[in-house]
Amino acid sequence: MVLFVYRLRPRRPAAFSFTQQVFSLRTVLNRSGPVQLDKPCAAAAARFYSSQRKEQTQKVVVVGIPNPFIWFRTKIYYFLIRTYFDKEFNIEEFTEGAKQAFSHVSRLLSESRFDGLDGLVAKDLIGKLEEKCNSLPSNCRKALCADPAEIMYTTPGDVGIYYDDSGRKFVSILMRFWYLTSVRLPDDSVEGSRLFKVAIGDKEAETETRRLLTAIYEFQREFTKGVPPDWTITRIEHSKLLD
Repeated sequence: MVLFVYRLRPRRPAAFSFTQQVFSLRTVLNRSGPVQLDKPCAAAAARFYSSQRKEQTQKVVVVGIPNPFIWFRTKIYYFLIRTYFDKEFNIEEFTEGAKQAFSHVSRLLSESRFDGLDGLVAKDLIGKLEEKCNSLPSNCRKALCADPAEIMYTTPGDVGIYYDDSGRKFVSILMRFWYLTSVRLPDDSVEGSRLFKVAIGDKEAETETRRLLTAIYEFQREFTKGVPPDWTITRIEHSKLLD
């Protein structure tokens, strides 16, 4: 269950702004050294968006209530991954990398830059995504893009460990994302989305309508000896935009 709370707060200084970075999944999700990350909040994540010309902005607090059974099961899987596959695995670090990967890949999809997905997304999935994206109206395709500053909440979902008939070893981690978009979409085009009107500045300022969308990305890595340690996206879903 995910709850949404809105509060007005004075604008944060420029140091709180986010900048987009171009990266590789190999760089972000396969780090071997220590990485400085913000301490995760157990129940909420917040992001700020603002205008330099205004004195106030809207704070969006997303509160997640995890399923106890899934939470316990994933903790066991994280332990197994560290014990038998990657002793340096850290879910907080992985989540941060997955969030950056989600933002980068979603932007490529929205811009129809499918060649840029090579090495990031499974080859058999790229063709399917290209076909689906080309069939979308321009506004729906634009809504696929998730700016880093507009990602409200990120949480791991199912975790899988499995072997195939030849003895190859795989780990998959499903990630769920909630992000805001100002793209205008028909009310019935995205099932389960929420509409919010955000007033920035004084009361006479024009309100901006934003929609909260969800996406699911699954990351998979093969841990067979001798195989490059690369995480690959094997599943992409965006609400009712890409199923």
